[in-house]
Amino acid sequence: MMKMQTFPKLVMHMLLALGLILVSSQVGLSQSPVPAPAPAPGPGYGDYTPSSGLEVGFYIGKCEVDVEALIADAIEKVFYKDPTILPAMLRLQFHDCFVNGCEASILISGNLTEKAAGPNGSVRGYEVIDAIKEAIEAKCPDVVSCADIIVVSTATLLHLGGGPVYTPETGRRDGLESNVLDVDLPSPTMSVQESIAFFVARGFTAREMVALLGCHSVGITHCPIFEDRLYEDSASYDASMDQKLRRQLTRLCPKDAMSNNITPLNQDRANKNTVDNTLYGQLLLKRGILQLDQALSSDPETSDIVREYARNPTSFHTDLALAIKKLQAFEVLTGDQGEIRKVCSKIN
Repeated sequence: MMKMQTFPKLVMHMLLALGLILVSSQVGLSQSPVPAPAPAPGPGYGDYTPSSGLEVGFYIGKCEVDVEALIADAIEKVFYKDPTILPAMLRLQFHDCFVNGCEASILISGNLTEKAAGPNGSVRGYEVIDAIKEAIEAKCPDVVSCADIIVVSTATLLHLGGGPVYTPETGRRDGLESNVLDVDLPSPTMSVQESIAFFVARGFTAREMVALLGCHSVGITHCPIFEDRLYEDSASYDASMDQKLRRQLTRLCPKDAMSNNITPLNQDRANKNTVDNTLYGQLLLKRGILQLDQALSSDPETSDIVREYARNPTSFHTDLALAIKKLQAFEVLTGDQGEIRKVCSKIN
């Protein structure tokens, strides 16, 4: 897999759209509407994660305070001030977990750490995790991992953002390494088959990939990520794009203007910063912004999944919950592995 740093044109912007390929927030987007929390989940949301050493309620009896409630309360306050923390944290979690597992290595500061890699240049939310960690350390020092703070925060935000509700498992430990050269993440310009191969190599199915990419129902992206799809003399020109959307985007991203303007990843105007199935409906209407997202609706291996999710929000939410839980259990450190950092941005 080619390292993302090797794409010179996108070195500043690549995976600005990863929320997965999510972009969370930039100036002017902090006023995103706050969606209503999702209803209670159906059966099966909380009992999926394969054997990983994690468990529900890991911290019960280890602290005098309910640390998971403390995390949830803290991130909820942030969310109601700035709802764009939802896509930001989804993106931070994905970038952490898909590089050597969910062990908070993305939080380590340094010129040669994961945080310094091109794809992570616009990741945000670090200061939120740091603040929550500081509050927990004041009440229960040396017990709660930064990796678990990311996971519990993300689970809480998904609920607040109208996504699936599930009980996150905890018990992760923090990693002892963070290397800029380890950062290898999927590109929004990959083909569907290249993306499937990337996910399968990490133990995820094509269906789980399509569900995770549904997180693009929230967040934004910038012109350099998708403008090659707009113009006929580009190798990536997409003649099938909805013409009304194309006109809108060409005004936003004039040819050769080097514009860094932004647009929502999900063009369904009824969506109010909500993790729902509306993105898939937009893909069926040829209104996808990212090349990879749009291609999901036509690739033989994923098109039926897109149609299913577009018509069945329960199916999407169920699959997303399971895929997120699987992601959060990816190559975790538990037991005596790793450490519990005192400060999330540096190894003890």
